[in-house]
Amino acid sequence: MYFIDVQGTLISDADKTPIVGSLEFIRSLNKQNTPYMIVTNNTKKSSYDFYEYLKSLGFEFEFSSYIDPLMILESCVPKESVAAYGSEAFMQTIQKMGYILNYENPKTVLVAIKEDFHADEYAQMIDFLLSGAKLIGMNETSIYAQNAKRYPGVGGILKMLEFSTSSSYKVVGKPSISFYEEALKKLNIQDISAKFNKITMISDDVKGDLGGAKELGMKTIFVTSGKYKTAQEIIPSLKEELRPDEIFANIQEILEQNKRESK
Repeated sequence: MYFIDVQGTLISDADKTPIVGSLEFIRSLNKQNTPYMIVTNNTKKSSYDFYEYLKSLGFEFEFSSYIDPLMILESCVPKESVAAYGSEAFMQTIQKMGYILNYENPKTVLVAIKEDFHADEYAQMIDFLLSGAKLIGMNETSIYAQNAKRYPGVGGILKMLEFSTSSSYKVVGKPSISFYEEALKKLNIQDISAKFNKITMISDDVKGDLGGAKELGMKTIFVTSGKYKTAQEIIPSLKEELRPDEIFANIQEILEQNKRESK
């Protein structure tokens, strides 16, 4: 059984098209009745809109096999008095969900991803945190890849703010325990025997997604079809216990190995 990332794993960071082998991989899991969850840190579209977008690309799975941080945000962050930072689409989405924005004396600083953060925004976040606001990240992604460039992910920004203000932070999406536990609950509907030690997590984010999965006992597969150009860019710097169990160029290679093993 699987937890499967989306950006950089199933679809390209560059043009958002399906990565080679990704459509076939999902079809093969469906054909074999293999339990799986699509686990994404999407925050730019509403959950159902992003699910429909993936369906429009040719991915064949039910909404019950999908989870993103927006689906559990309300259980993690109160709706009143939030200073939120992220893409315009993210800001529109959370306001539609009923979140009340406050940039004077917020109770929560909520950080999502965008490619054009500027110093004044960081300064504002720091002032709010030093005044007692709580720091929440929509995810803890290490790197954000966009337009052939790599930017600090939400995890990098959270670490910076933590160091600058001595404020601890919590994470809504991957790789938080609460997110993975919610994904496991949904997987249990497909297979009541599902446990973390029976799950293989596939992702291009070896520090964020896979590190957290590894700590929970999941097997981890790192694909270099997204944030990192080669495994050598990141693997040598990781602690031994957090290194992925297997490394592939893309999900097509995983599909081919599964076919060989099934013969």
